[in-house]
Amino acid sequence: MLSIQKLEAYGADTQSGLKRCVNKEALYLRLVGTIPANEGFRSLEEAVAAGDLEAAFQAAHGLKGAVSNLSLTPLSDPISEMTEHLRAHEAIDYSAYLEEIRIQRERLQALCDSDGE
Repeated sequence: MLSIQKLEAYGADTQSGLKRCVNKEALYLRLVGTIPANEGFRSLEEAVAAGDLEAAFQAAHGLKGAVSNLSLTPLSDPISEMTEHLRAHEAIDYSAYLEEIRIQRERLQALCDSDGE
């Protein structure tokens, strides 16, 4: 079961995230639990693969807002960096960003899926 302690061990700034949820832990945890299934991850990967930097920017920017508002630092850091490169329409290799985002998303998904361990 997802908990504040697990999120802190993951690297999330839970105190900041909780403040944005008016200190309602159940709300915060419920919102965090929705992040791994966010369609923005798929949209971001598809846009980058297609070379559509504007669509990639839109997807990254949306993800950045969602994960930053919940203070999910391990995800927000690479997404934020990638968003700024995409904002500038930089034609660079985004694979390292996508890989780090994938890893952190999977780590978060495992926390959400855990059964009380």
